[in-house]
Amino acid sequence: MFRMTIVSAPSRAAENDLDKTIAFFLSDIGYIPRLKPSTDFQVISKSAYFRLFKECFLARSDRYWTGDELLAYLNTSRTTLYRHLNKLKAMDILEEIQEGKVKKYRLRSGDILRAWSWVEVNIKMALDNYKKTVEQIEAGISALK
Repeated sequence: MFRMTIVSAPSRAAENDLDKTIAFFLSDIGYIPRLKPSTDFQVISKSAYFRLFKECFLARSDRYWTGDELLAYLNTSRTTLYRHLNKLKAMDILEEIQEGKVKKYRLRSGDILRAWSWVEVNIKMALDNYKKTVEQIEAGISALK
């Protein structure tokens, strides 16, 4: 199942603070709660979910991580880790491979731009399906007139 939040948000391209840009991006796509102007970005940049995305998956996008490696690196609970891994998998940003009994994770295709192209394909398919549904509703309403 593909799940992502889409909001009309300003581009963060002019933002000079990488952590702030990443945090707003993660908020805009629904990975983390909506950020407020008063948000303390120092706190966010130390959080497990932020470090998972930035330090593990962005900074080391070539690497597959096991759950145990991520737990040790982030020093977080298993529940927290897998909640965030599952969110990223549902957005199709993250890929999971199985090696024996061990699952490993990394950004899809090992690159944020290529991972994002998968997201765009999923969004287009979802919008196309919504449009077909709207057309079916319109046809049904027209038949009632």
